Amino acid sequence: MGVSGSGKSSVGAGFAALIGAEYVDGDDLHPAINVAKMTAGTPLTDADRAPWLERIGRAFYDRDLPLVIGCSALRRSYRDLIRDAAGGDVSFILLHGSREVIAARMARRKDHFMPPALLDSQLSTLEVPGADESSFTVDIDQTLQGVIGEIVSHYQLRRF
Repeated sequence: MGVSGSGKSSVGAGFAALIGAEYVDGDDLHPAINVAKMTAGTPLTDADRAPWLERIGRAFYDRDLPLVIGCSALRRSYRDLIRDAAGGDVSFILLHGSREVIAARMARRKDHFMPPALLDSQLSTLEVPGADESSFTVDIDQTLQGVIGEIVSHYQLRRF
């Protein structure tokens, strides 16, 4: 989980490959209308997000584990919706970085529907997972291999 540009797709796919899990990009589960809104630079409302979050949770419910899904899940209420639709516990890995690091990554991306102009909106929406949530936070200001390696180490020790 994390804001756009934090590396969810790259980290999620790499992590899933190393642990023998299936990877699903949460962006692929967005309804077309959500993608159109974000492409136009319009932040999504909670009403826009609800069907998407339920799709994400259902993906956990409908597939055999292990499954890794890259999605923003910025608010506690969004993570709760995912957990409810999944019918059980879901662990979250927060990919955390400074605004400068994330903005630089977003500026280098090509052909992505999320414009850099929405970064501040996402950062202001982000609610860091609480101590009562199954989660782990990793600093993304390191190599991709470093981020994935840190997550794999925590996963192997069942620390989240």
